[in-house]
Amino acid sequence: MKSIKSHFVFNRSQQNGIFLLVIIIIVLQAIYFFADFSSESNSEALSQQKIETFQAQIDSIKLARAEADSLKIYPFNPNYITDFKGYTLGMSVEEIDKLHQFRDEDRWINSAKDFQKVTGVSDSLLASISPYFKFPDWVIEAEKKKSKVKAIASTPISDLNKAEAEELQKVNGIGEVLANRIVNYRTKIGGFRSEIQLKDIYGLNYETREKLRQQFQVFKDEEFGLININKAKILDLVDVPYIKYELAREIIDYRQLHEKISSFEELSKIETFPSDKIDRIQLYLSLN
Repeated sequence: MKSIKSHFVFNRSQQNGIFLLVIIIIVLQAIYFFADFSSESNSEALSQQKIETFQAQIDSIKLARAEADSLKIYPFNPNYITDFKGYTLGMSVEEIDKLHQFRDEDRWINSAKDFQKVTGVSDSLLASISPYFKFPDWVIEAEKKKSKVKAIASTPISDLNKAEAEELQKVNGIGEVLANRIVNYRTKIGGFRSEIQLKDIYGLNYETREKLRQQFQVFKDEEFGLININKAKILDLVDVPYIKYELAREIIDYRQLHEKISSFEELSKIETFPSDKIDRIQLYLSLN
């Protein structure tokens, strides 16, 4: 018994060593139970994240390089394309030569359509470079006027004397009131003899009159009867929409005094004569 007990008798340093060993064992056990040893999965996730980050950086560098290598196109006049400029735009040697030959004849390209007609470039190439074409202001204005004339020419013209109020309202600037006013005035004067009589419509300004004339005109299918001012009686002249009884009498008096009226301009010598309406009055009168 004594010999067995001697095995459990330790000196001070041995006791400290055993105590330290027990602490180490307890710490290791705690680490084993509570620590997460899935470092491999964490390492894989971290590696994947780094790869994606690097890939994004590489893509960004490639994009920047592509933008740097791409040709920057600024607005230009296609009439002055040089060989190098044409090459960088993607034109073939033949297409460039056609352009130069055209310009050597002192002729000018004034539109993208002209450019394709002269050079023969493809639709795809024209679509990619034509937005950068820059023509002089006078060329642009001329093209606008040409387009406007074509639009007007393609618009069907209707007879102003047969148009209903609803049709007239289709003209921009003409509402229901103004349309009815035109129809009522037309009825009053027995039909329009010319579009210039639209001047007499109250509220119908110049711009709206021009728009109306683009769609409606007086069809002269039949000859209007004219009154010979040198033979007319007072009641004949009163039939003219712009001449009232008093003015008709003054015209007869003037004719008798001067024996004959040689020109319509003479009528302006009559004090009460509406000289501003001479262009409309002439539609109803003749000198012979």
